[in-house]
Amino acid sequence: MASLSNRIHPIAEARPPRFGALVLGALGVVYGDIGTSPLYTMKIALDWSGGFSSSGVVLGMLSLIVWTLLITTSIKYVAVVMRADNEGEGGILALMSLLSRKQADRIGIVSLGILGAALLYGDGAITPAISVLSALEGLKAPVPRIEPYIVPMAVVILVVLFALQPQGSARIGRLFGPIMVVWFAVIGLLGVAGIAHHPGVLLALDPRYGLTYLFTHGFTGFLVLGGVFLCATGAEALYADMGHFGRNAIRAAWYLFVLPMLLLNYAGQAGLVLDGQVASGGNPFFGLCPDVLQIPLVLLATAATIIASQAIISGAFSMTRQAIQLGLCPRLHITQTSEEGYGQIYVGFVNWALMALTLTLTLTFRSSDNLAAAFGIAVALTMLLTSILIFHVMREIWHWSLYLSLSVAGLFVVVDLSFVTANMMKVFEVGWVPLVVAAVIFALMSIWRDGRALLVMKLERDTLPLETFIHQMHNKPRVHGSAVYLTNRLDVVPVPLLHNLKHNKILHERVALMQVVTKNIPHVAQKDRFEVHHLADNYHTITVNYGFMESPNIPRALDDCAAKQLRFNMMDTSFFVGRFTIVPKRRAKWRKIETKIFEAMHRNALAATEFFRIPPNRVIELGTQVEV
Repeated sequence: MASLSNRIHPIAEARPPRFGALVLGALGVVYGDIGTSPLYTMKIALDWSGGFSSSGVVLGMLSLIVWTLLITTSIKYVAVVMRADNEGEGGILALMSLLSRKQADRIGIVSLGILGAALLYGDGAITPAISVLSALEGLKAPVPRIEPYIVPMAVVILVVLFALQPQGSARIGRLFGPIMVVWFAVIGLLGVAGIAHHPGVLLALDPRYGLTYLFTHGFTGFLVLGGVFLCATGAEALYADMGHFGRNAIRAAWYLFVLPMLLLNYAGQAGLVLDGQVASGGNPFFGLCPDVLQIPLVLLATAATIIASQAIISGAFSMTRQAIQLGLCPRLHITQTSEEGYGQIYVGFVNWALMALTLTLTLTFRSSDNLAAAFGIAVALTMLLTSILIFHVMREIWHWSLYLSLSVAGLFVVVDLSFVTANMMKVFEVGWVPLVVAAVIFALMSIWRDGRALLVMKLERDTLPLETFIHQMHNKPRVHGSAVYLTNRLDVVPVPLLHNLKHNKILHERVALMQVVTKNIPHVAQKDRFEVHHLADNYHTITVNYGFMESPNIPRALDDCAAKQLRFNMMDTSFFVGRFTIVPKRRAKWRKIETKIFEAMHRNALAATEFFRIPPNRVIELGTQVEV
């Protein structure tokens, strides 16, 4: 594993893939979620509208879906939000980090970013469940007797999917693009066949059909927005996956292929309904397909939903790494599963937690219709938070005028608020599920961030300035070898150094204080990777800089220090790290329960030595108790 980790950073310097390969990759990974939404969106929206009887209802549904795809996905995310890249990376945490670079301490911005990330975790477990179930439910028509086995089949598929994650998705990833190309081509052709049954559905391109439905159907019309929104739930993923393929490849795939195929399919479903070929409660998506091809279509749909689920899981891994590097999450074990792609990682705790939640949802709700009431709430809230953050980007980074910023971001906020409010109608059914999950994750992230800040503050009170320490130790005897102390600050003496001197009476011949800094950018150029300062009496300070999408590698960083006239022999170097035990104070500032949660998170976090890839046989841990 060490040899693999030493080859991670040069990946960025390799020759970039061709644009066509990036477009194909975007089709396979980025559009998995939004590409499978035709399986359930039209059916659920029409079910919630009260039936298929009225042409006005069907055309209204189709118009709302069309303009949701155009305004929310095509204009907001693909055209505008994707301009707000953080050194090429996207996603709400990257957006939060980008804004934080303008002002280091922005509690409101950071809180919005944490909340948005927590909400995405909350919805992430529902996507695999509803996608796989909706695909397998297509077997009901050609093979009615299979209905009792749909849930067990879905469970098996999901278990296999999560169980394969430790192997990495590099190999199967090569198949994603071609399969999704076939998927979009097939659903587009099926849509054309449906339009031929009732060409009048093309009138739904006129937004007045959607607005008329909303304003003439009262509460039902408003409620249906929650179902319509399902067509755009994958839009946030477009932004989050931008760093893998680049905005140009994602835009080309969307405008030239994905969007036209989706519009054709939704229009075809509406045409089939208006032609009277879909029974009440039936799924118009599978009604588009001839009976003889139903089973092949279900197999293709199942493959597409597996790909969509894989994208969600991989996105959760990437977001977890960002959260760890940004100080929002305890250190977790991260495995690099491919030498070819830095984004190919595996986070075991996240994988098994997602699997447990996904299987629980599948076995509890047992159908895509039941899950639909819980699906979309968290993503709708995340989209609203993104609209608020993008307003700040327009003003502070793009320097747009206040009028233009309010006009553009205001349109997004109004649309997002409509979807959020409509989805909130589901809370009293099962919509509380992702909100509870998001609330728990938000609380844990907040507790960890605040707890770490308080812990560092407590430790800094028990030390002294480095310059004073060097002066006091001038004539003290030294032992042979090098000592590297990991620390949060380079201007004060690390607590492990004071404890080593106090208890072991040891001061090494060469002492290096190393600070690992996570920048608010995804990747740090090699020339900016480290800074070395040589102090008096063979003391040195080293600052190693990483981006929030990178994994630290301390041995590699020490090798690079040779360019700054500081060479280390690993067999002659000892690493000293602190192992802190949290002791709650009787009159702690935190409530007692929060202190206990932080203590548990701190105790179970991955050891710094493993996270920083320090050879375990060169590590000395010094424990101390800290009252918080």
